[in-house]
Amino acid sequence: MTARGIKWQVIGTLTVMSCLGAAALVRAQFTPFNDRSVAMLEGNWQSCREADGQYSERVYDGKWAGMDPFELHLGPYHEFALYRGIQNEHRDHESAENLLKPFKLDVVGNQARHAWDTAGLHLEVAMAGGSREECESWFVSLKRSGPGSSH
Repeated sequence: MTARGIKWQVIGTLTVMSCLGAAALVRAQFTPFNDRSVAMLEGNWQSCREADGQYSERVYDGKWAGMDPFELHLGPYHEFALYRGIQNEHRDHESAENLLKPFKLDVVGNQARHAWDTAGLHLEVAMAGGSREECESWFVSLKRSGPGSSH
């Protein structure tokens, strides 16, 4: 193969890798930090403003041995919800089924933090700042509740 052909192969490969890498970064909303040995879910989550002006939401289906299934809703924006059971239809975060009270956190001075103990789970969230103005970044940790927690 000629030097010119190799050059175009390298350029083509780098272009494809860059496009795939950028697409992965844009779509990634949750970055895990652990191996789930202590926390069931731990990482950084971002709710970003989409093209329609609405913020994104991620729904995590929890299915762990010894626990009833549950749904954890992260977002949109600075809303959180936890429901018993898993269903395909979206649930209203203001409904009585949402186990997290309050479900919408107040952000004061670009800071927010809250912890809930409910349904055998301990959920802790803290606003983590961010590098993009159109996104709200949160550190999320979900563990089993300790023996002294209220359910």
